[in-house]
Amino acid sequence: MASLTNQQPAGGTAVVDRRGPASLQAEPALGRGMDRPSRLKVRTLVNLRWLIIAGEVVILAFVGLIMGFSAPYELCFALIGLSAWLNLLVGVASPGQRTAGDWEAAGQLGLDIAQITGLVYLTGGAGNPFMLILIAPVTVAAATLPRRPVLAVGGLAVAASLALAFFTWPGGANGLAPLPYRLGAAAANLAGIVLIAGYVRQAAEESARMALALDVTQAVLAREQRLSALGGLAAAAAHELGTPLATITIVAKEMAREAPTPQVKEDAELLMAQTERCREILRRLSETPDTGDEVHERMSLLQLVQEVIEPHADRKEVRVEAIVTGAPGVKTPYIGRMPEITHAMTSFVENAVDFAKSEVLVSARFDAETVTVEVRDDGPGFAPDVLAKLGEPYVTTRPGAEGSRTGHIGMGLGFFISKTLLERTGAVVTFQNSRPHGAVVAARWRRDRIEVTGH
Repeated sequence: MASLTNQQPAGGTAVVDRRGPASLQAEPALGRGMDRPSRLKVRTLVNLRWLIIAGEVVILAFVGLIMGFSAPYELCFALIGLSAWLNLLVGVASPGQRTAGDWEAAGQLGLDIAQITGLVYLTGGAGNPFMLILIAPVTVAAATLPRRPVLAVGGLAVAASLALAFFTWPGGANGLAPLPYRLGAAAANLAGIVLIAGYVRQAAEESARMALALDVTQAVLAREQRLSALGGLAAAAAHELGTPLATITIVAKEMAREAPTPQVKEDAELLMAQTERCREILRRLSETPDTGDEVHERMSLLQLVQEVIEPHADRKEVRVEAIVTGAPGVKTPYIGRMPEITHAMTSFVENAVDFAKSEVLVSARFDAETVTVEVRDDGPGFAPDVLAKLGEPYVTTRPGAEGSRTGHIGMGLGFFISKTLLERTGAVVTFQNSRPHGAVVAARWRRDRIEVTGH
Protein backbone atom coordinates (compact mmCIF):
# COMPACT_ATOMS: atom_id res chain seq x y z
CA MET A 1 0.00 0.00 0.00
CA ALA A 2 1.36 3.40 -0.90
CA SER A 3 0.19 6.78 0.29
CA LEU A 4 1.56 10.27 -0.08
CA THR A 5 1.06 13.35 2.05
CA ASN A 6 2.11 16.94 1.50
CA GLN A 7 2.43 18.86 4.77
CA GLN A 8 3.16 22.55 5.24
CA PRO A 9 3.31 23.96 8.78
CA ALA A 10 2.01 27.27 7.55
CA GLY A 11 -0.98 25.84 5.79
CA GLY A 12 -3.28 22.88 5.41
CA THR A 13 -2.60 19.29 4.51
CA ALA A 14 -3.14 17.77 1.09
CA VAL A 15 -3.31 14.04 0.58
CA VAL A 16 -2.88 12.38 -2.78
CA ASP A 17 -3.49 8.65 -3.25
CA ARG A 18 -2.55 7.17 -6.54
CA ARG A 19 -2.52 3.56 -7.67
CA GLY A 20 -0.27 2.34 -10.44
CA PRO A 21 1.44 -0.79 -11.67
CA ALA A 22 4.64 -1.88 -10.04
CA SER A 23 7.72 -1.32 -12.10
CA LEU A 24 10.55 -3.76 -12.51
CA GLN A 25 14.16 -2.77 -12.26
CA ALA A 26 17.09 -4.92 -13.21
CA GLU A 27 20.44 -4.45 -11.55
CA PRO A 28 23.22 -4.61 -14.10
CA ALA A 29 25.29 -7.74 -13.80
CA LEU A 30 29.02 -7.33 -14.05
CA GLY A 31 31.93 -9.68 -13.59
CA ARG A 32 34.91 -8.73 -11.56
CA GLY A 33 37.07 -6.29 -13.45
CA MET A 34 40.39 -8.14 -13.17
CA ASP A 35 38.86 -11.41 -14.44
CA ARG A 36 38.77 -9.89 -17.88
CA PRO A 37 41.30 -10.97 -20.52
CA SER A 38 44.73 -9.36 -20.77
CA ARG A 39 44.89 -5.68 -21.68
CA LEU A 40 48.56 -5.80 -22.68
CA LYS A 41 49.35 -4.95 -26.25
CA VAL A 42 52.25 -6.69 -27.96
CA ARG A 43 53.83 -3.30 -28.61
CA THR A 44 53.83 -2.60 -24.85
CA LEU A 45 55.62 -5.85 -24.11
CA VAL A 46 58.19 -5.13 -26.81
CA ASN A 47 58.81 -1.60 -25.53
CA LEU A 48 59.17 -2.81 -21.93
CA ARG A 49 61.69 -5.42 -23.04
CA TRP A 50 63.72 -2.78 -24.92
CA LEU A 51 63.74 -0.75 -21.71
CA ILE A 52 65.09 -3.71 -19.72
CA ILE A 53 67.72 -4.43 -22.37
CA ALA A 54 68.88 -0.81 -22.43
CA GLY A 55 69.12 -0.76 -18.63
CA GLU A 56 71.15 -3.98 -18.60
CA VAL A 57 73.61 -2.63 -21.16
CA VAL A 58 74.12 0.57 -19.14
CA ILE A 59 74.57 -1.34 -15.87
CA LEU A 60 77.10 -3.78 -17.35
CA ALA A 61 79.07 -0.98 -18.95
CA PHE A 62 79.14 0.95 -15.65
CA VAL A 63 80.25 -1.95 -13.42
CA GLY A 64 82.75 -3.21 -15.99
CA LEU A 65 84.37 -0.05 -17.31
CA ILE A 66 84.08 2.28 -14.31
CA MET A 67 83.88 0.04 -11.22
CA GLY A 68 86.15 -2.71 -12.62
CA PHE A 69 84.11 -5.75 -11.57
CA SER A 70 85.08 -9.01 -13.23
CA ALA A 71 82.38 -11.04 -14.96
CA PRO A 72 81.95 -13.15 -18.13
CA TYR A 73 80.96 -10.11 -20.15
CA GLU A 74 81.03 -12.03 -23.42
CA LEU A 75 78.31 -14.36 -22.17
CA CYS A 76 76.40 -11.45 -20.64
CA PHE A 77 76.29 -9.45 -23.86
CA ALA A 78 75.54 -12.61 -25.83
CA LEU A 79 72.50 -13.18 -23.61
CA ILE A 80 71.42 -9.56 -24.03
CA GLY A 81 71.91 -9.84 -27.80
CA LEU A 82 69.76 -12.99 -27.90
CA SER A 83 67.02 -11.17 -26.00
CA ALA A 84 67.24 -8.22 -28.40
CA TRP A 85 67.07 -10.53 -31.42
CA LEU A 86 63.98 -12.29 -30.04
CA ASN A 87 62.40 -8.92 -29.31
CA LEU A 88 62.98 -7.83 -32.89
CA LEU A 89 61.31 -11.02 -34.13
CA VAL A 90 58.29 -10.46 -31.88
CA GLY A 91 57.99 -6.83 -32.95
CA VAL A 92 58.20 -7.66 -36.67
CA ALA A 93 56.09 -10.82 -36.64
CA SER A 94 53.16 -9.46 -34.63
CA PRO A 95 51.15 -6.26 -35.27
CA GLY A 96 51.95 -3.78 -32.55
CA GLN A 97 48.31 -2.93 -31.85
CA ARG A 98 47.32 -6.55 -31.26
CA THR A 99 46.40 -7.40 -27.69
CA ALA A 100 48.35 -10.34 -26.34
CA GLY A 101 46.44 -13.29 -24.92
CA ASP A 102 46.59 -14.02 -21.22
CA TRP A 103 49.08 -16.85 -21.42
CA GLU A 104 50.92 -15.31 -24.36
CA ALA A 105 51.63 -12.23 -22.25
CA ALA A 106 52.54 -14.42 -19.27
CA GLY A 107 54.93 -16.39 -21.51
CA GLN A 108 56.68 -13.26 -22.72
CA LEU A 109 57.03 -11.95 -19.19
CA GLY A 110 58.36 -15.38 -18.22
CA LEU A 111 61.03 -15.06 -20.92
CA ASP A 112 62.01 -11.71 -19.43
CA ILE A 113 62.36 -13.35 -16.01
CA ALA A 114 64.51 -16.12 -17.53
CA GLN A 115 66.75 -13.61 -19.28
CA ILE A 116 67.17 -11.47 -16.14
CA THR A 117 67.84 -14.61 -14.08
CA GLY A 118 70.52 -15.74 -16.52
CA LEU A 119 72.22 -12.36 -16.43
CA VAL A 120 72.17 -12.22 -12.62
CA TYR A 121 73.50 -15.78 -12.49
CA LEU A 122 76.50 -14.71 -14.57
CA THR A 123 77.17 -11.65 -12.41
CA GLY A 124 77.09 -12.86 -8.82
CA GLY A 125 73.70 -14.51 -8.24
CA ALA A 126 71.79 -13.35 -5.19
CA GLY A 127 74.82 -11.31 -4.23
CA ASN A 128 74.05 -8.98 -7.16
CA PRO A 129 71.72 -6.20 -5.90
CA PHE A 130 70.26 -5.84 -9.40
CA MET A 131 68.38 -9.10 -8.78
CA LEU A 132 65.52 -6.79 -7.77
CA ILE A 133 64.81 -6.26 -11.50
CA LEU A 134 62.94 -9.59 -11.26
CA ILE A 135 60.16 -7.64 -9.57
CA ALA A 136 59.40 -5.67 -12.76
CA PRO A 137 57.77 -8.45 -14.88
CA VAL A 138 55.71 -9.65 -11.91
CA THR A 139 54.46 -6.11 -11.29
CA VAL A 140 53.41 -5.74 -14.93
CA ALA A 141 51.56 -9.07 -14.75
CA ALA A 142 49.82 -8.12 -11.50
CA ALA A 143 48.57 -4.88 -13.04
CA THR A 144 47.24 -6.32 -16.29
CA LEU A 145 46.63 -10.08 -16.24
CA PRO A 146 44.01 -12.37 -14.65
CA ARG A 147 44.84 -14.23 -11.48
CA ARG A 148 46.21 -17.52 -12.81
CA PRO A 149 48.77 -16.04 -15.21
CA VAL A 150 49.86 -13.68 -12.43
CA LEU A 151 50.45 -16.60 -10.09
CA ALA A 152 52.42 -18.39 -12.80
CA VAL A 153 54.68 -15.39 -13.47
CA GLY A 154 55.09 -14.71 -9.75
CA GLY A 155 55.89 -18.36 -9.04
CA LEU A 156 58.60 -18.30 -11.74
CA ALA A 157 60.15 -15.16 -10.24
CA VAL A 158 60.10 -16.69 -6.74
CA ALA A 159 61.75 -19.88 -8.02
CA ALA A 160 64.39 -17.82 -9.82
CA SER A 161 65.15 -15.81 -6.67
CA LEU A 162 65.59 -18.98 -4.60
CA ALA A 163 67.78 -20.61 -7.26
CA LEU A 164 70.05 -17.57 -7.43
CA ALA A 165 70.67 -17.86 -3.69
CA PHE A 166 72.40 -21.22 -4.23
CA PHE A 167 73.74 -21.11 -7.77
CA THR A 168 75.93 -18.57 -9.56
CA TRP A 169 78.69 -18.45 -12.16
CA PRO A 170 81.99 -19.37 -10.47
CA GLY A 171 84.14 -16.32 -9.96
CA GLY A 172 81.53 -13.92 -11.29
CA ALA A 173 81.46 -10.36 -9.93
CA ASN A 174 84.75 -10.70 -8.04
CA GLY A 175 83.86 -13.84 -6.13
CA LEU A 176 80.87 -15.47 -4.49
CA ALA A 177 79.09 -13.65 -1.66
CA PRO A 178 78.67 -15.54 1.63
CA LEU A 179 75.64 -17.85 1.80
CA PRO A 180 73.88 -15.96 4.65
CA TYR A 181 74.10 -12.76 2.60
CA ARG A 182 72.72 -14.52 -0.49
CA LEU A 183 69.88 -16.05 1.48
CA GLY A 184 69.04 -12.67 3.00
CA ALA A 185 69.10 -11.01 -0.42
CA ALA A 186 66.85 -13.72 -1.86
CA ALA A 187 64.42 -13.33 1.07
CA ALA A 188 64.34 -9.55 0.52
CA ASN A 189 63.65 -10.09 -3.16
CA LEU A 190 60.84 -12.53 -2.37
CA ALA A 191 59.30 -10.01 0.02
CA GLY A 192 59.54 -7.33 -2.66
CA ILE A 193 57.87 -9.56 -5.25
CA VAL A 194 54.98 -10.47 -2.94
CA LEU A 195 54.39 -7.03 -1.43
CA ILE A 196 54.78 -4.91 -4.55
CA ALA A 197 52.77 -7.30 -6.72
CA GLY A 198 50.11 -7.46 -4.01
CA TYR A 199 49.85 -3.68 -3.73
CA VAL A 200 49.71 -3.26 -7.50
CA ARG A 201 47.15 -6.04 -7.85
CA GLN A 202 44.85 -4.54 -5.23
CA ALA A 203 45.03 -1.10 -6.84
CA ALA A 204 44.44 -2.54 -10.32
CA GLU A 205 41.41 -4.54 -9.19
CA GLU A 206 39.91 -1.51 -7.48
CA SER A 207 40.52 0.61 -10.56
CA ALA A 208 39.00 -2.01 -12.87
CA ARG A 209 35.91 -2.41 -10.69
CA MET A 210 35.44 1.33 -10.49
CA ALA A 211 35.82 1.70 -14.26
CA LEU A 212 33.23 -0.99 -14.94
CA ALA A 213 30.81 0.45 -12.43
CA LEU A 214 31.21 3.93 -13.90
CA ASP A 215 30.49 2.48 -17.34
CA VAL A 216 27.25 1.03 -15.97
CA THR A 217 26.41 4.38 -14.41
CA GLN A 218 26.84 6.13 -17.75
CA ALA A 219 24.66 3.49 -19.43
CA VAL A 220 21.91 3.91 -16.83
CA LEU A 221 22.02 7.69 -17.16
CA ALA A 222 21.87 7.48 -20.95
CA ARG A 223 18.88 5.15 -20.73
CA GLU A 224 17.04 7.45 -18.33
CA GLN A 225 17.73 10.44 -20.56
CA ARG A 226 16.40 8.59 -23.59
CA LEU A 227 13.26 7.66 -21.71
CA SER A 228 12.86 11.25 -20.59
CA ALA A 229 13.10 12.42 -24.22
CA LEU A 230 10.45 10.10 -25.67
CA GLY A 231 7.68 12.71 -25.65
CA GLY A 232 5.39 12.56 -28.64
CA LEU A 233 6.99 9.37 -29.94
CA ALA A 234 5.77 7.53 -26.84
CA ALA A 235 2.25 8.83 -27.34
CA ALA A 236 2.26 7.69 -30.96
CA ALA A 237 3.56 4.25 -29.99
CA ALA A 238 0.87 3.94 -27.33
CA HIS A 239 -1.79 4.70 -29.91
CA GLU A 240 -0.42 2.24 -32.47
CA LEU A 241 0.08 -0.60 -29.98
CA GLY A 242 -3.37 -0.35 -28.46
CA THR A 243 -5.07 -2.53 -31.10
CA PRO A 244 -2.63 -5.47 -31.11
CA LEU A 245 -2.60 -5.52 -27.31
CA ALA A 246 -6.39 -5.70 -27.28
CA THR A 247 -6.24 -8.63 -29.71
CA ILE A 248 -3.70 -10.43 -27.52
CA THR A 249 -5.96 -9.93 -24.51
CA ILE A 250 -8.97 -11.45 -26.29
CA VAL A 251 -6.98 -14.47 -27.50
CA ALA A 252 -5.51 -14.99 -24.03
CA LYS A 253 -8.98 -14.95 -22.47
CA GLU A 254 -10.13 -17.60 -24.93
CA MET A 255 -7.06 -19.70 -24.14
CA ALA A 256 -7.76 -19.45 -20.41
CA ARG A 257 -11.41 -20.39 -20.89
CA GLU A 258 -10.64 -23.46 -23.01
CA ALA A 259 -7.35 -24.46 -21.40
CA PRO A 260 -6.90 -28.26 -21.40
CA THR A 261 -4.58 -28.22 -18.36
CA PRO A 262 -4.10 -25.98 -15.30
CA GLN A 263 -0.62 -25.07 -16.54
CA VAL A 264 -1.96 -23.73 -19.84
CA LYS A 265 -4.62 -21.75 -17.98
CA GLU A 266 -2.00 -20.28 -15.65
CA ASP A 267 0.15 -19.25 -18.64
CA ALA A 268 -2.83 -17.62 -20.32
CA GLU A 269 -3.70 -15.68 -17.18
CA LEU A 270 -0.11 -14.53 -16.89
CA LEU A 271 -0.24 -13.37 -20.50
CA MET A 272 -3.39 -11.37 -19.79
CA ALA A 273 -1.84 -9.79 -16.71
CA GLN A 274 1.29 -8.76 -18.58
CA THR A 275 -0.76 -7.42 -21.48
CA GLU A 276 -2.78 -5.32 -19.09
CA ARG A 277 0.42 -4.04 -17.56
CA CYS A 278 1.68 -3.05 -21.02
CA ARG A 279 -1.54 -1.21 -21.74
CA GLU A 280 -1.30 0.65 -18.44
CA ILE A 281 2.29 1.67 -19.17
CA LEU A 282 1.33 2.87 -22.64
CA ARG A 283 -1.60 4.79 -21.19
CA ARG A 284 0.75 6.60 -18.83
CA LEU A 285 3.18 7.32 -21.65
CA SER A 286 0.44 8.76 -23.79
CA GLU A 287 -0.49 11.12 -20.95
CA THR A 288 3.09 12.39 -20.56
CA PRO A 289 3.55 15.86 -22.06
CA ASP A 290 6.29 16.57 -24.59
CA THR A 291 9.68 17.02 -22.96
CA GLY A 292 9.98 20.41 -24.57
CA ASP A 293 7.02 21.59 -22.56
CA GLU A 294 8.09 24.11 -19.92
CA VAL A 295 5.67 22.59 -17.41
CA HIS A 296 7.09 19.12 -17.96
CA GLU A 297 10.62 20.36 -17.35
CA ARG A 298 9.80 21.21 -13.73
CA MET A 299 8.11 19.35 -10.92
CA SER A 300 7.15 19.89 -7.31
CA LEU A 301 8.53 17.83 -4.47
CA LEU A 302 5.07 16.31 -4.19
CA GLN A 303 5.30 15.11 -7.79
CA LEU A 304 8.80 13.76 -7.21
CA VAL A 305 7.91 11.59 -4.22
CA GLN A 306 4.71 10.54 -5.96
CA GLU A 307 6.69 9.18 -8.91
CA VAL A 308 9.18 7.53 -6.56
CA ILE A 309 6.62 5.56 -4.52
CA GLU A 310 4.20 4.82 -7.37
CA PRO A 311 5.90 1.56 -8.52
CA HIS A 312 5.16 0.10 -5.08
CA ALA A 313 1.51 1.08 -4.89
CA ASP A 314 0.33 -2.53 -5.18
CA ARG A 315 2.47 -3.81 -2.31
CA LYS A 316 0.25 -5.48 0.27
CA GLU A 317 2.86 -6.55 2.79
CA VAL A 318 4.60 -3.15 3.07
CA ARG A 319 3.04 0.27 3.53
CA VAL A 320 4.90 2.89 1.49
CA GLU A 321 4.24 6.43 2.63
CA ALA A 322 5.60 9.76 1.50
CA ILE A 323 5.46 13.12 3.18
CA VAL A 324 6.53 16.61 2.10
CA THR A 325 7.22 19.25 4.75
CA GLY A 326 8.56 22.77 4.59
CA ALA A 327 9.79 25.46 6.92
CA PRO A 328 7.14 28.03 7.93
CA GLY A 329 6.88 30.92 5.51
CA VAL A 330 9.23 29.38 2.93
CA LYS A 331 7.99 29.05 -0.63
CA THR A 332 7.65 25.49 -1.92
CA PRO A 333 10.41 24.82 -4.47
CA TYR A 334 9.94 23.47 -7.96
CA ILE A 335 12.87 21.38 -9.10
CA GLY A 336 14.13 20.46 -12.54
CA ARG A 337 12.87 17.13 -13.87
CA MET A 338 16.12 15.20 -13.83
CA PRO A 339 16.04 11.46 -14.64
CA GLU A 340 19.09 10.98 -12.42
CA ILE A 341 17.11 11.94 -9.31
CA THR A 342 14.04 9.90 -10.20
CA HIS A 343 16.00 6.77 -11.03
CA ALA A 344 18.24 6.98 -7.96
CA MET A 345 15.47 7.61 -5.43
CA THR A 346 13.29 4.89 -6.98
CA SER A 347 16.20 2.47 -6.59
CA PHE A 348 16.63 3.41 -2.93
CA VAL A 349 12.91 2.95 -2.29
CA GLU A 350 12.95 -0.43 -4.02
CA ASN A 351 15.80 -1.58 -1.79
CA ALA A 352 13.99 -0.30 1.31
CA VAL A 353 10.77 -2.10 0.35
CA ASP A 354 12.72 -5.32 -0.19
CA PHE A 355 14.04 -5.29 3.39
CA ALA A 356 11.32 -3.44 5.31
CA LYS A 357 9.23 -5.32 7.85
CA SER A 358 6.04 -3.35 7.34
CA GLU A 359 6.69 0.29 6.43
CA VAL A 360 8.81 2.56 4.25
CA LEU A 361 8.70 6.34 4.64
CA VAL A 362 9.87 8.71 1.90
CA SER A 363 10.12 12.25 3.24
CA ALA A 364 10.99 15.44 1.38
CA ARG A 365 11.91 18.50 3.44
CA PHE A 366 12.84 22.00 2.40
CA ASP A 367 13.85 25.29 3.93
CA ALA A 368 15.27 28.52 2.58
CA GLU A 369 18.65 26.96 1.80
CA THR A 370 18.31 23.23 1.21
CA VAL A 371 16.10 20.44 -0.11
CA THR A 372 16.38 16.95 1.40
CA VAL A 373 14.80 13.68 0.31
CA GLU A 374 15.06 10.78 2.74
CA VAL A 375 14.13 7.08 2.45
CA ARG A 376 13.63 5.29 5.77
CA ASP A 377 12.58 1.67 6.40
CA ASP A 378 11.95 -0.48 9.49
CA GLY A 379 14.06 -3.43 8.33
CA PRO A 380 17.30 -4.84 9.77
CA GLY A 381 19.39 -1.90 8.58
CA PHE A 382 22.82 -1.92 6.99
CA ALA A 383 25.48 -4.34 8.18
CA PRO A 384 27.97 -2.46 10.39
CA ASP A 385 30.98 -3.79 8.48
CA VAL A 386 29.79 -2.33 5.16
CA LEU A 387 28.07 0.85 6.36
CA ALA A 388 31.25 2.93 5.97
CA LYS A 389 31.79 1.59 2.42
CA LEU A 390 28.26 2.02 1.06
CA GLY A 391 28.18 3.74 -2.29
CA GLU A 392 31.24 1.87 -3.53
CA PRO A 393 30.76 -0.79 -6.21
CA TYR A 394 30.61 -4.46 -5.22
CA VAL A 395 29.62 -3.80 -1.61
CA THR A 396 26.52 -5.81 -0.64
CA THR A 397 24.22 -3.43 1.20
CA ARG A 398 22.34 -5.73 3.56
CA PRO A 399 23.26 -8.52 5.98
CA GLY A 400 22.07 -11.29 3.65
CA ALA A 401 19.39 -12.61 1.37
CA GLU A 402 17.50 -14.08 4.30
CA GLY A 403 16.56 -10.55 5.33
CA SER A 404 14.97 -9.62 2.02
CA ARG A 405 11.74 -10.59 0.33
CA THR A 406 13.33 -11.43 -3.01
CA GLY A 407 16.29 -13.35 -1.60
CA HIS A 408 18.54 -11.42 -3.98
CA ILE A 409 22.10 -10.59 -2.90
CA GLY A 410 23.37 -7.78 -5.10
CA MET A 411 26.89 -6.53 -5.65
CA GLY A 412 26.18 -3.01 -4.45
CA LEU A 413 26.09 -1.62 -7.99
CA GLY A 414 22.58 -0.25 -7.49
CA PHE A 415 23.70 1.92 -4.58
CA PHE A 416 26.88 2.96 -6.37
CA ILE A 417 24.96 3.97 -9.50
CA SER A 418 22.29 5.84 -7.54
CA LYS A 419 24.84 7.66 -5.39
CA THR A 420 26.89 8.62 -8.43
CA LEU A 421 23.84 9.90 -10.32
CA LEU A 422 22.71 12.00 -7.36
CA GLU A 423 26.17 13.45 -6.79
CA ARG A 424 26.20 14.55 -10.43
CA THR A 425 23.18 16.70 -9.62
CA GLY A 426 24.98 18.29 -6.66
CA ALA A 427 23.55 16.13 -3.89
CA VAL A 428 25.30 15.03 -0.72
CA VAL A 429 24.27 11.40 -0.15
CA THR A 430 24.46 9.75 3.28
CA PHE A 431 23.71 6.24 4.57
CA GLN A 432 23.02 5.39 8.18
CA ASN A 433 21.06 3.12 10.49
CA SER A 434 18.19 4.46 12.55
CA ARG A 435 17.23 3.47 16.08
CA PRO A 436 16.07 1.00 17.18
CA HIS A 437 16.31 -0.55 13.71
CA GLY A 438 16.02 0.28 10.05
CA ALA A 439 18.08 2.03 7.38
CA VAL A 440 18.08 5.66 6.29
CA VAL A 441 19.28 6.97 2.93
CA ALA A 442 19.25 10.75 2.48
CA ALA A 443 20.12 13.12 -0.37
CA ARG A 444 20.51 16.83 0.32
CA TRP A 445 20.87 19.66 -2.24
CA ARG A 446 21.32 23.38 -2.03
CA ARG A 447 18.13 24.90 -3.39
CA ASP A 448 19.96 26.87 -6.05
CA ARG A 449 21.39 23.63 -7.51
CA ILE A 450 18.08 22.01 -8.42
CA GLU A 451 15.38 24.65 -8.02
CA VAL A 452 13.70 25.91 -11.22
CA THR A 453 12.03 29.29 -11.22
CA GLY A 454 9.07 30.12 -13.40
CA HIS A 455 5.30 30.28 -13.44
